[in-house]
Amino acid sequence: MSRIFVSYAREDVDTARQLADGMAEAGHEVWWDNHLAGGSRFANEIDEALKDAEAVVVLWSESSINSAWVLDEAAEGRDSGRLVPIAIGSAKPPLGFRQFHTIDLGSSPGRRRSGAFEELLNAIARKCVSEARMETLRPAAETKNSAETVSICILPFANMSGDPEQEYFSDGITEDITTDLSKFSALEVVARNTAFSFKGQNPDVKQVARQLGVSHVLEGSVRKAGGRVRINAQLIDGRTGNHLWADRFDRDLTDIFDIQDEISKSIVGALKVRLLPKDNEAIEGRGTANVDAYSLYLMARQQWVSGGFSYRDSHKMIVRLCREATSLDPDYAQAWALMALAQASLRFWYGNEEDALPAAERALALNPKLPEAHCVKARYLEDEGLFDQAERQIRIALDLSPASWEANRELASFLYRHARISDAIPFFGKAASMMETDTSSAAMLLSCYQAIGDQENVREAAQLCVARAERAIAHDPSHAVELAWGTTALAALGERERARDWARRALIIDPDNTSMRYNLACSFSVGLGDHEAALDILGPYFERVDSRAQLRHLEADPDFEPIRNDPRFKEMLAAAKRRLAMERAAS
Repeated sequence: MSRIFVSYAREDVDTARQLADGMAEAGHEVWWDNHLAGGSRFANEIDEALKDAEAVVVLWSESSINSAWVLDEAAEGRDSGRLVPIAIGSAKPPLGFRQFHTIDLGSSPGRRRSGAFEELLNAIARKCVSEARMETLRPAAETKNSAETVSICILPFANMSGDPEQEYFSDGITEDITTDLSKFSALEVVARNTAFSFKGQNPDVKQVARQLGVSHVLEGSVRKAGGRVRINAQLIDGRTGNHLWADRFDRDLTDIFDIQDEISKSIVGALKVRLLPKDNEAIEGRGTANVDAYSLYLMARQQWVSGGFSYRDSHKMIVRLCREATSLDPDYAQAWALMALAQASLRFWYGNEEDALPAAERALALNPKLPEAHCVKARYLEDEGLFDQAERQIRIALDLSPASWEANRELASFLYRHARISDAIPFFGKAASMMETDTSSAAMLLSCYQAIGDQENVREAAQLCVARAERAIAHDPSHAVELAWGTTALAALGERERARDWARRALIIDPDNTSMRYNLACSFSVGLGDHEAALDILGPYFERVDSRAQLRHLEADPDFEPIRNDPRFKEMLAAAKRRLAMERAAS
């Protein structure tokens, strides 16, 4: 018997009752809010039942997708790995839940013998079945491996250096330990983006374990001063809150790689997991033995994950940092790959003369398994018109690392440029969910949903885009690209005056930014419906655009449908193509 929590909208109470009865008849302990005792504290009892459940069954309907209660409960199930989503009627899951297989119960959800209801029971069993029960269902070898699998969340290590600028170092240590542990087949490791949602907090470890559905939590701190580093780390049992292992490392900074290896191996030892032969080589180093090069790379990586992919000045800083890192260690493949990413963005989106291909090829020569370098190579192949080869490169990157933000974003953008809008949506959605600073993917989701006429999801994507743009602008009021993305989203939400205000600010702050002008023109073409303003904004863009891939993106972009046949648009586009052809011939 398993403990099931049923989340539903009040309008679907009859369906919820039929499902609850059916699951109860199948032997499960089902909680839904008809169990609330008179006078009980409503929210508290729901919260306790939700925490205690082994599976969270969510009924998606036309009513529930608009319910804040259901969305919160569904998010709890999703983030803790307990979600079992089902659809009733013609409802489609809301944004953020579409990557999960959803059981379609059709028009008769309460039928006990229906195939869909059996699928629901099987899904619950997969979420909740005990190890004892699994012993009777699996081959012995498979059971042994499953029983030894444990899950862990590595919380962001606290920066104790007294210098906020050292944050990049503590974050980098956390990411590297996360990467190391994820290489062990017997460990399930929570993704970096999920773990970093707790950054700056002091969460209760047992609550974190319950929320994420993990058995263990690692927390720690880093103090870096001069040539010394001190790292404290504690491995905690998520159920009891007891410490399983703790240690302090007070060493020279040159020992940082040895410290990280010791922490990872100590955790594996404390968890007593059974390692497979391939796991003996799981920790193969970080691409360099040079501590100074490593520190520079961590600085560059911090710029990238904090939103550097959308900020020209950050791109330039990343190139400088990685160039210095590779001068210290010419065989540092990760630094070459990150440099290539920044150079490619400068070339293809900001009109700079940076050539990213040499750095990408150098990275692949050193380590052919780096997805970022394959993504950069794909951009050049696409620019040459070799579309099939370009897509193969991106698919290789995604196969190498399905959880790569860069690979998901690159494939989504490629599909979008080739008018495969519906195919691009899940990859933009995944990219947006993987990096909280990624306003761009939220804006692209908005464009996709507008193109296919999905107004409900237009609003959700626009709200996400505005929230991220507001956060970025609060941090840096001069970020013109974020202002442009926010303008598009505000226009989609009907906040026209605020959208125009943001547009004016963006044009004053950074008038030469081609990426800003492109996105702002989208806003005026579609959301604001001011076609003359859109064409005026595009004039300087067409004069400076420096990539055929960018023009191909523009020609495929559905946001420009309202002005595509305008004589001014056609003339500016044709002039830009002629200029690029002449420049290409000259080179």
